[in-house]
Amino acid sequence: MDKVLNVHSVNDYARYQGAEVLHPYVSVIHYDELEHFRHSLNRYDVYGIFLADEVTEGLTYGMVNYDLAHHALMCVAPGQIGGKTDDGLPHRSKGWAFLFDPALLVGRELGRRMHRYTYFSYSTSEALLMTDAERDTVVGLFESIRTELRTPADDHTGNIIAAQIALLLELVGRYYSRQMATALPSQANLLSRLEGLLGRYYADGLYREQGLPTVKYCAQELCLSPNYFGDLVRQLTGENATKAIRRYVMQRAQTLLADGRTVGETADLLGYEHPQHFTRQFKNHFGITPTAFQHN
Repeated sequence: MDKVLNVHSVNDYARYQGAEVLHPYVSVIHYDELEHFRHSLNRYDVYGIFLADEVTEGLTYGMVNYDLAHHALMCVAPGQIGGKTDDGLPHRSKGWAFLFDPALLVGRELGRRMHRYTYFSYSTSEALLMTDAERDTVVGLFESIRTELRTPADDHTGNIIAAQIALLLELVGRYYSRQMATALPSQANLLSRLEGLLGRYYADGLYREQGLPTVKYCAQELCLSPNYFGDLVRQLTGENATKAIRRYVMQRAQTLLADGRTVGETADLLGYEHPQHFTRQFKNHFGITPTAFQHN
């Protein structure tokens, strides 16, 4: 296995690159300023945001190899692996790295909101491709955070840094929404592709072994990460992917019940392990039980 750099703290990466150590929980690195840059395949215990100001080739994210485009921004979360194996040679690079420790989030509003930033689990093919203006805004925040980190700490430091990070994450979310809105015309057939996929799932009998279709399964078959798939569905329908899949399952349930299938048979043909679970979801969705539906 390739040698992995364990980034337990933000400064594990900063020291590896010979960058300035600014704070126990936050690191801002401008690659252009480094004497040299070393490749590394990283296992992260921290959050990271990486901005490429040049095309970067041969990177790894999980088990996938990829190239990072000019002005592309990629986010990683604790538990992920990414980067490029060290070849032992010094390099030059252009761009920024911003890392922050989950410990910074404890007891703060930002910590309670982190689940909203699903882009930390997007795949590399879903990296944020920024406009020049968006890139300049993000870099401006990197510089502003670094200035604050270099300022002697006082009672306001922690709150100011957390507020700046919150602004950064909200802006990245906004830019991703812009990217998705731009991509929606090319994704306009996503819902029909999803419906076709679910139809094949049942036609091929996959429900017998796998049970109900999941967001993870659908995303994988559509060549999307689960979070990006879910966010696209939300953009298109206003509901999350789980509800979109359940809507299809419930429509199929109506058809089966109308064809004279019993509640137990219908539950089994949809992939439910227990009929009671099916009955509960059917009633939550339509407001009546499957039995009442059949007698209407």
